[in-house]
Amino acid sequence: MSARRPLALAATGLALALTLAACGTGDHSTAPTNAVSAIASLDGRDADVAFAQLMIPHHEQAVEMADIALAKPTGDEVRALAEQIKTAQDPEIAQMTDWLGRWGAPTQMAGMASDGSMDHGSSDMGGMSMAGMMSEQDMANLTDATGEDFDRMWLGMMIAHHQGALAMANQVLTTTADADVKALAEAVVAGQTAEITTMQNLLAG
Repeated sequence: MSARRPLALAATGLALALTLAACGTGDHSTAPTNAVSAIASLDGRDADVAFAQLMIPHHEQAVEMADIALAKPTGDEVRALAEQIKTAQDPEIAQMTDWLGRWGAPTQMAGMASDGSMDHGSSDMGGMSMAGMMSEQDMANLTDATGEDFDRMWLGMMIAHHQGALAMANQVLTTTADADVKALAEAVVAGQTAEITTMQNLLAG
C-alpha cells in the first residue's frame, strides 16, 4: 500500500466512534450507558468480570475482521496486520474465557444472544454501547469490498475497533488488583496502540 494515494480516515466513510449496543437488563435510567462506564462503576473482581465479558466479543469481532482480510487478496501490509491481530487476540479470548470459568462467572452478560453471539445490528441490547464495534451492515460492506477499497475500509474500521478496546483496557487498569488481568490489559494497550499507529501511517500513505 505504500504507493497508494494518501487518504484521510474520514474517506473510509466510517466514524471512529462507531458503536454497538451491547448488554445489560432492567431499569437503565441510572445504569452505565457504555462499556467503559460499566467497568468503571464496579470494583475489584466484579470489574474484572465485566471487562472479560465485554472484551471477549470485542476481540471475536476483530478476529472475524482479520479472517475476512486473510480470505482476500489484500495488500501485504494489511495481510500482515490481520495475521498479527489474529495471533494476538485468539489466545487472549481463550485466556479470558478461562478466567470467567475459574471465577464462576458466565462468559456472556445478560442481554446477549443465548448462543453467546452478539447482534451487531441491534440497537437494544440493554441500552449499552461498546465503542468500536461494527454493525452487521458494516461487516457486510467490508466483506463485499475489494482491492484498495477493501484495504482502506479495513484499516479505518480496525482503527476504530482498536480504540474501543483501548478504552476498556485502560479503564480496567484503574480498578483491577489481579496481576493476570493487569498483564493482559497492558498487552492490549501496548499492542493495539502500536497497531493503530501503523494503520494510520498506511492510510496516510
